[in-house]
Amino acid sequence: MYEAAKLLYSSVSNFARLASTLVHLGEYQAAVDSSRKANSTRTWKEVCFACVDGQEFRLAQLCGLHIVIHADELEELIHYYQDRGYFEELISLLEAALGLERAHMGMFTELAILYSKFKPQKMPEHLELFWSRVNIPKVLRAAEQAHLWAELVFLYDKYEEYDNAVLTMINHPTDAWREGQFKDVIAKVANVELYYKALQFYLDYKPLLLNDLLLVLAPRLDHTRTVGFFSKDAMQHAAESRDAELAEKLLQWFLEEGKRECFAASLFTCYDLLPPDVVLELAWRHNLVDLAMPYFIQVMREYLSKVDRLDASESLRKREEHVVEPAPLLFDFDGHD
Repeated sequence: MYEAAKLLYSSVSNFARLASTLVHLGEYQAAVDSSRKANSTRTWKEVCFACVDGQEFRLAQLCGLHIVIHADELEELIHYYQDRGYFEELISLLEAALGLERAHMGMFTELAILYSKFKPQKMPEHLELFWSRVNIPKVLRAAEQAHLWAELVFLYDKYEEYDNAVLTMINHPTDAWREGQFKDVIAKVANVELYYKALQFYLDYKPLLLNDLLLVLAPRLDHTRTVGFFSKDAMQHAAESRDAELAEKLLQWFLEEGKRECFAASLFTCYDLLPPDVVLELAWRHNLVDLAMPYFIQVMREYLSKVDRLDASESLRKREEHVVEPAPLLFDFDGHD
């Protein structure tokens, strides 16, 4: 008997119960007006959810603005919209609520999470404006699940997780790498191993910008290790090039720079590109015969193996030549032996 209840609640100014009654009558605008007079969170929620069910989203938003300002009520409201698939309407509600005087971290955080799922194009601007007002760990998880790598780097940077920011840019360079940002963040990392990972990344993907990176990292690098890092890369490049002249020049450069260990290592990295007579001469001239001895032992072993195989092949050929073929049988078809 909603019509009767409407008259009774109106006469006694019980606006909370009047709002409930008006919802059942489908009088949503009047229900919102009564909710405003009742000014109760419970009433606002009841009328808001009824308006959502009735797809009166403008009125639902008016009610929702009185609910989202209460952090402990926000989750239920979000679930109510999401469970019914009204993501656009929920986003509009939270966007309208950001300007409220009582806007709190939960609202900014939940809107960021919704953007990551349904409107990723809005995520960068939202974070740029409100990163200090979101729960960064929660938004980080949402950005990672949505594969928003640039936004993930931005948040790691703001959260001072510089190591993770650098790793994300290295692992997802197409989306996340920005030259200025990378150079700024790499200087702040705690794990020095990332310096060398960054060098390898630039060698592989941004070789023309390597000098710029080295200018940033130079004060922080172990110079001996860095030279070794690049020597190793140079050896690998020479070996993969299959260019004997390049391998020989690299070997001579190591000797000119006094890099004995690199000289020894390159003998095996570029083993099949280096003429043994050249290696012997260089080792003798620079008093490195002892260091090159493992290389010569390997060369000698290979030569002896080849000689043994040739001897075996020659012996087999000679044995085949001395085999006497059996005389063919002749038959006399005239009856004579």
